[in-house]
Amino acid sequence: MNGNVLIIEDEDAIVNVLTSILIANEYIPVVAKDGNQALTMLRSFQPDVVLLDLGLPDIDGVDLLKKMKQTYNCPVLVVSARDNEWEKVEALDLGADDYITKPFGSSELLARIRVALRNRDGGEEKETVSKNIYCCGKLLVDLEKHMVMLDNKRIHLTKNELRIMELLSRNPGKVLTYDYLIKNIWGSDMPENNRILRVNMANIRRKLEENPAEPKYIITEIGVGYRLADESYFLG
Repeated sequence: MNGNVLIIEDEDAIVNVLTSILIANEYIPVVAKDGNQALTMLRSFQPDVVLLDLGLPDIDGVDLLKKMKQTYNCPVLVVSARDNEWEKVEALDLGADDYITKPFGSSELLARIRVALRNRDGGEEKETVSKNIYCCGKLLVDLEKHMVMLDNKRIHLTKNELRIMELLSRNPGKVLTYDYLIKNIWGSDMPENNRILRVNMANIRRKLEENPAEPKYIITEIGVGYRLADESYFLG
């Protein structure tokens, strides 16, 4: 089996869809219909990953997320119909490993779960790639040598462009918020203005993407941040 998944969701239709997808792909799902039941099952079930809906009957999902992250180490993927940008950013800033907006496709859900599990394990399941190397398609980022390669050719990046790529490469498949990237590249004193980040990202895409208008490697989560494509997204 691929792992244990705790589904925290009170809508039966969504629960049925999620459990069917997970069972068909050799995961073991269990379901909690509210926040208090979820906290009890977290202690007893010890899931490998949690799928969390934010609209629960007894406690807001954001408050439950805070409690979970204070006590438990497992990755949490928010699966919610709430698509406001500030709510996505808030959940990610509070420690959610990903945010999936309903409705979603089964391939997308499974890919996000695989990414979360691999990030939890430090990338150990990728036997051919060390933790210091990100590789996807023709793109390779060597974190130890501070080097970016595309189609076996070294790509010149500015210092800040390279730091952006290294941050993204340490979290493949995981969305990093604009605020997180700005603070880690330019410092906490930098005003929360995305313009400088967008300029740098446009330059990176011009150097790495075959078609910068339709990027394959650096994916924009509109209003939230960026994620670096992960091979899991191409595994059917």
